[in-house]
Amino acid sequence: MSIGYGFRLITPYCPSAITVFTVQCVFGTIIICFWCAVVMTKVARPKKRAKTISFSEKAVICAKQGVLCLQIRVANLRKSLTIGSQIYGKLLRTTVTPEGESIIMDQISIEFMVDSGKDNLFFVCPLTLYHVIDETSPFFHMTVDNLQHQEFELVVFLDGTAESTSSSYQVRTSYIPREIMWGYQFLPIISRNKDGKYCVDFSNFSKVVHVDTAPCAYYYHGESNVHDTSVSTDDEGFQEMEKTDQSGASNM
Repeated sequence: MSIGYGFRLITPYCPSAITVFTVQCVFGTIIICFWCAVVMTKVARPKKRAKTISFSEKAVICAKQGVLCLQIRVANLRKSLTIGSQIYGKLLRTTVTPEGESIIMDQISIEFMVDSGKDNLFFVCPLTLYHVIDETSPFFHMTVDNLQHQEFELVVFLDGTAESTSSSYQVRTSYIPREIMWGYQFLPIISRNKDGKYCVDFSNFSKVVHVDTAPCAYYYHGESNVHDTSVSTDDEGFQEMEKTDQSGASNM
């Protein structure tokens, strides 16, 4: 007998050892891949990215370019951009069909857009999104007097893809009638300093100011308009804005 210097190895004379070794290698590789996927999924989860998208606490209804619009404000709180961002809404309410059937939680599509269009929002700055209240809108027959007596919930969805991880995410918020303010518009939050740089004042993100607005959408779809509808928002052209008197503003 020798002391046993040398090393161990698998020989053709022990096929059971070869089988056990092969199973061990395959099973070990599967376990390593599984835990790598778990770690990567945990790190790349888009939950934290969705928390950096902020909506205004309330929605407003005011005139814009000669029509009545429902407006909300949304902002990206991170420097990294989002890819393929799209926003849309669903109005949830109970409706009654002409046959007398009640549809509970009926979902009505609500389209939102910005001045550049409604697809692929460019979140380089906070945006004011608006929904045009025309004959096809479920808000068309609502007035300033009966809005607070309505029973509905407006759910707004924002879908996008994180630029850093390429993971998709969805952000949701909702507005009920008492969270929609008729006859108000958002204060501008984008200005330009002396150095020519654009600045965003997030202290005005949810602040609104009262404006003259017709009590219903019919005024904007008749033969003549009886109210001044030349209302502009802070998303038009990144123009330099003058300071607004804060005495007439309200914080939502």
